[in-house]
Amino acid sequence: MKALLKTKPEKGFTLMDWPDPKAGPFEVVVRVKATSLCGTDAHIYTWDEWASHRLQLPRVIGHEVCGEVVEVGGEVSLVQKGDFVAAESHLTCGACFQCRTGQAHVCKNYQILGVDFDGSYAEYVALSERVLWKTAPDIPPEFACVQEPLGNAVDAALAEDVTGHTVLVTGCGPTGLFAVAVSRIAGAARIIATDISDYRLQLATQLGADYIFNAKTLSPEALDAALFDVLGGEGVDAALEMSGDPSALHLAFRTVKNGGRVTLFGIPTGQVCFDLPNEIIFKGIRVYGVTGRRLFGTWYRLAGLFKAGLNIRPVVTHIIPMADFARGFELVKSGQCGKVVMLP
Repeated sequence: MKALLKTKPEKGFTLMDWPDPKAGPFEVVVRVKATSLCGTDAHIYTWDEWASHRLQLPRVIGHEVCGEVVEVGGEVSLVQKGDFVAAESHLTCGACFQCRTGQAHVCKNYQILGVDFDGSYAEYVALSERVLWKTAPDIPPEFACVQEPLGNAVDAALAEDVTGHTVLVTGCGPTGLFAVAVSRIAGAARIIATDISDYRLQLATQLGADYIFNAKTLSPEALDAALFDVLGGEGVDAALEMSGDPSALHLAFRTVKNGGRVTLFGIPTGQVCFDLPNEIIFKGIRVYGVTGRRLFGTWYRLAGLFKAGLNIRPVVTHIIPMADFARGFELVKSGQCGKVVMLP
């Protein structure tokens, strides 16, 4: 098969012939219909410090995927040939304290598809039946393959009820954009989005953001004033920090009202200092850290949101053949895109 691999400790990937995967007793082989680019894959593409310490080469990259089951291991019971499936990228151990107490999303020993074992940037991928998610066949592949990152946004936005509440989303990368869409379908009263890209802010508007602000063109003081003017002097009920940028982190804590909540999903590149008394303690707010998705509660909830009419169409801005992977990662680097989907 054709596959996209990290073969050398340097920038880039290699498109090459690679042995077809075989299904183990509890595995299936999936013919990949679509697979999408993720920030994790971009770290591997550029070969940053995290990637150099985490990956063993060679490795087929990619972990956001949907496709058709074409081979089934002898002990598989959850799916059959012909099923349309997506995949949870985290393969958990099932034995640690977290897994045995309903917290598998923070398993101490999890492995990641496309990082710890060969992934989805290929014509075929072998997957444990434990990570498979049967997907409605009427969902187009370019949307079905992004259910994994969309689940991040579901978990971030709906850690608490947002119905009738005011929501701030700081950072309109793909997961931030998904968070706007999820907040809208969940009944948020007002949604405010901030980013440093007018391109992505316009996408946020298409997904239901009521107000957008470019944090690059406004000073922190001007941005605060603009937000509180929109809010009538009140803060937001929920702030979803999706960028990891220190200025956005502080904006989220400044803007949330006393007794509100802040969900943290974006990953800073280093340590961030906070004024704990004034930003968190005296405001009596709740802070949630989100990593991945609830397994598999978030997936069930997402299926319901699709049935309710969740619209993510504006987020998928580019669909490219796998041979154009370099262009895809340049788009991700430029920020002039939403979600980029590759078709093997």
